[in-house]
Amino acid sequence: MGKPIVAIVGRPNVGKSTLFNKLAGKRISIVQDTPGVTRDRVYAEAEWLRHTFTMIDTGGIEPENQNIIIKQMRRQAQLAIETADVIIFVVDGKEGLTGADKEVAQMLRKSKKPVVLVVNKVDTIKEEDNAWEFYNLGIGDPVTISSSQALGLGDMLDRVVEYFPSDDEGEDEEEENIKIAMVGKPNVGKSSLINKLLGEDRVIVSNIPGTTRDSIDSYLETEQGKFTLIDTAGIRRKSKVKEEIERYSVIRTFAAIEKADVVILIIDAQEGVTDQDEKIIGFAHEMKKAIMVIVNKWDLIEKDDKTMLNYKKDLQGNLKFMPYAEFLFISALTGQRVHKVLEIAKKCYDNYSKRISTGILNEVINRAVLMKEPPVVALKRLKIYYATQVAARPPKFLFFVNDKSALHFSYERYLENQLRDSFDFKGTGINIEYRERKDK
Repeated sequence: MGKPIVAIVGRPNVGKSTLFNKLAGKRISIVQDTPGVTRDRVYAEAEWLRHTFTMIDTGGIEPENQNIIIKQMRRQAQLAIETADVIIFVVDGKEGLTGADKEVAQMLRKSKKPVVLVVNKVDTIKEEDNAWEFYNLGIGDPVTISSSQALGLGDMLDRVVEYFPSDDEGEDEEEENIKIAMVGKPNVGKSSLINKLLGEDRVIVSNIPGTTRDSIDSYLETEQGKFTLIDTAGIRRKSKVKEEIERYSVIRTFAAIEKADVVILIIDAQEGVTDQDEKIIGFAHEMKKAIMVIVNKWDLIEKDDKTMLNYKKDLQGNLKFMPYAEFLFISALTGQRVHKVLEIAKKCYDNYSKRISTGILNEVINRAVLMKEPPVVALKRLKIYYATQVAARPPKFLFFVNDKSALHFSYERYLENQLRDSFDFKGTGINIEYRERKDK
């Protein structure tokens, strides 16, 4: 199951970015006392009480004139609210309750999403009395914090994780549907492919880039299984992302990747892979998702018997950071090879969900070490005592070793390749962690 998404919302200059940076553990958002400093989406992972979740810093308002503040705020906040599973609503304890706070609170009540009301900038016990007036928002009991001094954050996070689904709920949902996120630049044919798979025009299709603003879910059941197809908005170059509503479309694309089991990057055969494509799928690669690359509009390419092979080699060169990805050449317009999309996606998902027994895993690792001994690094040689798989979706392996500093990056890559060759992890990322167990 994808990690829960927590959006930090509120009017400008209440300390959202400072709070975000404290929770993320590093300075990601620009923090400044000028309203509207955070312009682009900011996305990071955080952890509390064994719960890992994804945070979105929704940024401030950037109106062209003061007369449209409320309109701009409503548009931004509503999109952030719809994206999130839980919302942290930040208000300013020093300034007190404002009309803008009431506007946001009204939208939050209508959304029926879980909300944790946070009164920020409460630096002393005396200032806690200022929090009482925020009961008038009708959002619930406020939690007082000081994000700059990291006070009260534990109490706030306790409230946030209470709204997360249990592991059992997530497992049931995963077994029910394979979630596939269709990602790529605008106008590459994401919606057309989904319509072809569904056999009906359920998603609006046009030749105007950016038609799909939101992430749209469609459900499909075939002989391969049950699928949730997520059509996402295309991601443009940053210089072209002007509208605030489009910035939140970008957030939703990354949120869709986060929640998906399989991520399908769709590229235009005539354009080839672009920097934006690499950034999109690079995020999925970092999340260790199952990944498939589809080259659409293949019917428009003049071909000979080596065209597809050469095109695939070029793609693999551009996407060399994920050599495990599956590739497919289709035409969503004519239906060419569309029938193979779900078949290959299911194969990627099966590998993404695969579990290896500890005994067989250690046999493979021991054989790999015998075939190629670890190199000496800084007068130390790596010893691998034991390996075990600790999770699936994605597959995660834990290696117990004598000294992590003796692990050379080339040998780390060698061990991953041995796992892939032995257990067929084609189409999915895998995660290997190393933990020291000192010699007795």
